Amino acid sequence: MLTRKQQELLFFINERLNEGGVSPSFDEMKDALGLKSKSGIHRLITGLEERGFIRRLPHRARALEVLRLPEKPMPKAKAAPTAAVSAPVPAAAEVSPRFKPNVIKGDFRNSLPGRQASNDAEAVALPLYGRIAAGLPIEAMRDNSVTIDIPASMLAAGDHYALEVAGDSMIEAGILDGDTVIIQRCETAENGTIVVALVDQQEVTLKRLRRKGNSIALEPANPNYETRVFGSDRVNVQGRLVGLIRQY
Repeated sequence: MLTRKQQELLFFINERLNEGGVSPSFDEMKDALGLKSKSGIHRLITGLEERGFIRRLPHRARALEVLRLPEKPMPKAKAAPTAAVSAPVPAAAEVSPRFKPNVIKGDFRNSLPGRQASNDAEAVALPLYGRIAAGLPIEAMRDNSVTIDIPASMLAAGDHYALEVAGDSMIEAGILDGDTVIIQRCETAENGTIVVALVDQQEVTLKRLRRKGNSIALEPANPNYETRVFGSDRVNVQGRLVGLIRQY
């Protein structure tokens, strides 16, 4: 799933490429989306690239290629006419069979509810939330009506929940696209722990946590992606990784 800004940028780039064959500059993208700095555009571009919607052409300036578009564009934003760029979705812009997000409406703005394992249970039905990006953060979704059965032996004390992973930025930690990760709900974690982190009270990501002074680094496990550093007031730990399930 793309955020509204990611989708607006994707359609703006696609429209400019269709018009003149040249992608817009970062300044043009910034103005079109109503952002104050080009750093925000850089993050949006990286997020689109990670999710397979665009790719950067090597050794060429301002060279972007749109690989696909979402099946159902979001409604245009009313507050920013210049950012509400639309483009027809070509017939070839289909989601690949591999990319089947199971995103459920909701948010992670408050603490994530989980379920506690009983001592005599053979399996526990954990709430299964939507796809969490193992790349740049995305808006995460939840619905307590969707569950997944997990062996009780995989769970420690306390509440747990499950998330489906999207992206490849944690592959060197053995976490692949499509995996289901088991998360123990907590508000603190030691350095080096893989955690679910809530960024700016609206986006979540699965990354390795590093603290230094008043800064928190969210570190990927893939050299193709960069570590992102935030002030400690911008990041809240939502849980730590305790298990992983993979279907072949």
